[in-house]
Amino acid sequence: MTYTTLSLAGLAVALTVDLVVLHTGLVRRRVFWASYAIVAFFQLVTNGILAGRQIVRYDQAAILGPRIAFAPVEDLLFGFALVLITLSSWVWLGRGKGVSDSNRG
Repeated sequence: MTYTTLSLAGLAVALTVDLVVLHTGLVRRRVFWASYAIVAFFQLVTNGILAGRQIVRYDQAAILGPRIAFAPVEDLLFGFALVLITLSSWVWLGRGKGVSDSNRG
């Protein structure tokens, strides 16, 4: 599997979890996109440092080719998926789903 295929699969899973499994619908909220813009900025800074110094290297045959801040564009998809799944889970757990009343503090 290529890095591109894995990042697209991660994106599909994250969107499915948000919209279908947990029904949090974060991608429909303006506040999510404002928060994600902040996260994406720092992700690009980190990617620039790690990929620019060649601490992290990518197989050219496994990526699309275009880069942002020295890292493949696919990195943004992975980062988006991680943030979305984390925040969707946080919102879902905050609603009381999956957490018994005796475990709440």
